[in-house]
Amino acid sequence: MSVRTKVLGLVDVMMRVPPVMVIDEILKIGMGLPTRLYPEKSPGEIPAIESPPTESPPESNQDPFASIKEFFGLGGGDSIPPMTSAAVGAAQSALEQTIENASRSAQSHGMLSSGFNSLMDELSHDETLADVLSITTVKFVICLFGFLSAACIFMLWTRHLVMVYMFLTSLGLTFLSYWSNVSALALMERSPSILEDLMSLNTTRLLDSGGVVMSLAPHLMAQWFMGMLFAYIHLGPRLELLQKSMPIIFASPILVAMLPLPPKVVQHLPVVAAFTPIILTKITLLHSAMEASRTVYNGYQYAMNFVSNFGLSALIENEWQRLNVPNVLRVFWTIRIIQGGYALATTESEEPLELMPATQKLLVDGCETLTAVLGMTGVISMICHYIGRGFQWYLLTYDNDEEKSLGTVSAVLFYILALQTGLTSLSPDKRFIRLCRNLCLLMTALLHFLHNIVSPILMSLSAARNPSRKRHVRALTVCAFLVVMPVSLLYYLWSQRSISTWLLAVTAFSVEVIVKVLVSLATYTLFLLDARRQFFWEKLDDYLYYVRAFGNSVEFCFGILLFINGAWILIFESAQNATGGAIRAIMMCIHAYFNIWCEARAGWSVFMKRRSAVHKISALPEATPAQLQAFDDVCAICYQEMYSAKITRCRHFFHGVCLRKWLYVQDRCPLCHEIMMYTDKAEENAQEAEPAAAVQAEQPLRIYPRDDGNNAGAPRRTPERVPNEMPEAATTSSNAAAMIGAEAAAAIVDSAAAVGEARSLANVASSASQRISASGSSDSSFMTASAQPPPPTATSAAAVATAAASNTTHMFRMSQDQQ
Repeated sequence: MSVRTKVLGLVDVMMRVPPVMVIDEILKIGMGLPTRLYPEKSPGEIPAIESPPTESPPESNQDPFASIKEFFGLGGGDSIPPMTSAAVGAAQSALEQTIENASRSAQSHGMLSSGFNSLMDELSHDETLADVLSITTVKFVICLFGFLSAACIFMLWTRHLVMVYMFLTSLGLTFLSYWSNVSALALMERSPSILEDLMSLNTTRLLDSGGVVMSLAPHLMAQWFMGMLFAYIHLGPRLELLQKSMPIIFASPILVAMLPLPPKVVQHLPVVAAFTPIILTKITLLHSAMEASRTVYNGYQYAMNFVSNFGLSALIENEWQRLNVPNVLRVFWTIRIIQGGYALATTESEEPLELMPATQKLLVDGCETLTAVLGMTGVISMICHYIGRGFQWYLLTYDNDEEKSLGTVSAVLFYILALQTGLTSLSPDKRFIRLCRNLCLLMTALLHFLHNIVSPILMSLSAARNPSRKRHVRALTVCAFLVVMPVSLLYYLWSQRSISTWLLAVTAFSVEVIVKVLVSLATYTLFLLDARRQFFWEKLDDYLYYVRAFGNSVEFCFGILLFINGAWILIFESAQNATGGAIRAIMMCIHAYFNIWCEARAGWSVFMKRRSAVHKISALPEATPAQLQAFDDVCAICYQEMYSAKITRCRHFFHGVCLRKWLYVQDRCPLCHEIMMYTDKAEENAQEAEPAAAVQAEQPLRIYPRDDGNNAGAPRRTPERVPNEMPEAATTSSNAAAMIGAEAAAAIVDSAAAVGEARSLANVASSASQRISASGSSDSSFMTASAQPPPPTATSAAAVATAAASNTTHMFRMSQDQQ
């Protein structure tokens, strides 16, 4: 990216910051609606309710609002003063006190008490309440208009945004010129005549540093500069004579005021000078109104077409990148914090400014509104992004996927936490505590994400037999950090804080991280042990299943605990925050479905498949050593030597663990596609089959056809005949066979399927053959398969595949013998 592109991007970001600041100021005053101020009292303190006088003589001019005051607890003998402009500021606090008293009265007597109807009648004739509501309505309408205007300006394209700023700048120059002229004329009114001094060449007063001439010089220079700038940026008609005379028009009140004119004429000179730029601005506004409406309509059409073609999510993502929202929010929040810090630094106080209270004040003000929370979210996202990048650099791995980056995940999580805890509606002291708690929860989520980074690296290092100790040490160091960090955090929190729902949530997340790290380390250790073994380890998959089942069970239990904890918070602690309670309820539903129901259903499905496969495998006979010696071949699924095997009904030999994985997918033999587990209906069909198939099943089968001429020069070796002086070669052969993994299993199953097709077509003409192409998944406990009908030339294709499978097996055996 060139420097020019970076500079233009920065300019675009800076131009979009002022609309965000306008929106922030509007949200800070609550959209003009009366908001409840934070009381300067302790949380447990309850303001006293004034009791009405017990004795009050009846008077003819009795207060008509006595029942209202009695209902609200304001006293029956006091009279309500008329609403004036000076009392508008106090009306809000009085209204808040009234609402608070009404709440207590409603809780004690009920809203449907006998005096409620008379209360409503009197409120409808209350002039004070009518004045308050009318002022509130006007303020809300103005704030809503400003909010929508700022949002529309923020979303404009850069070209239109530049035009808006040029228009606003020209309008601002007009008013600034008017104020400068008014100030200059005020200086000239209190001073002697400048024209007389010029005519008499009174250099003493003209050159006096404190004189009127020296005071007017900055105003005159500013007017000339503003006139030239206005002539350059205004969007009205650009007449040549008007453009050249614009600086003189701006400075004309100061120049004309030197003449001996009546004071009334001099007083109106700034208005006359501002008349020309105002006319040009109005012409610009009238001409741009149609273009602005056309721009809005074109934007609407563009959005609708984009949604219809690509979807709403694609539109949001595209606009998010076009507007560069994260950088805009970060710049906005940084400017906001700088303003707050400058205000604290320039405040006159006898006590010196301390760092911790000032930091707390800035953080509290930095999450005062929703836009401020968004800005803080952008800054936290950037920090977490670079933390993730640092760990990836340390682990010597790089992932450029933005959707899965630590910055994106942390930003979404922090903003959801801020919304569901009602961060912006809390008082400053409670807001700081809640912010610290949210950051603590975010740190535990950061640990989960770091585990997701290091866990695949551990698996790849153990499965690939990577000899680089540097990468192993780095990954294990990160795992140690992921264990020590949550333990230290839990020790500090449980020693310094009392038990609460928040502490239970942090504890659950931290313990879950520790368990996940231990499960990853156990899996890593099992793979390393398997790499050092010389023979096939059939119990490896069982141990892996038990370890992962333990980890998943712990995560499932903690998921249920977090759901119960969230339900308690929703029912008993979120009563005062309706918006946060609604968001918490939605997040709890999502958590219950994805983290509890879906996980339970997936775990139960895996358990039932494994249980069914184990029962089916246990029903198959175990191969004896003599049968294995006579078979003298490798497993057709994993290419490993067989020291124990299961014999299918079609007389094929496989490892029990390999066959169990295959049974997760289907019940047919991987080679000949015969059903291994017969049901009653399958047995009836088998009895009706041709006798040739039964005779073929009874005969001992050679899995791979052999050419005696090709194999004569390559003596076969069984595991018992491996010489003792070559342990390294045997280990290398075993490791090379184990590294083939799922892809090799897929290839041999595909070739074996072709062999099965050839046998089926040659021996059983009435049965339809199927071809199965199997591919190994990343999980060692599952295999996937897809069945496809054979092509018209299935016989020739099966013959070619049979030959290829035979040659592949022969070459593999030759490589083992040579080693």
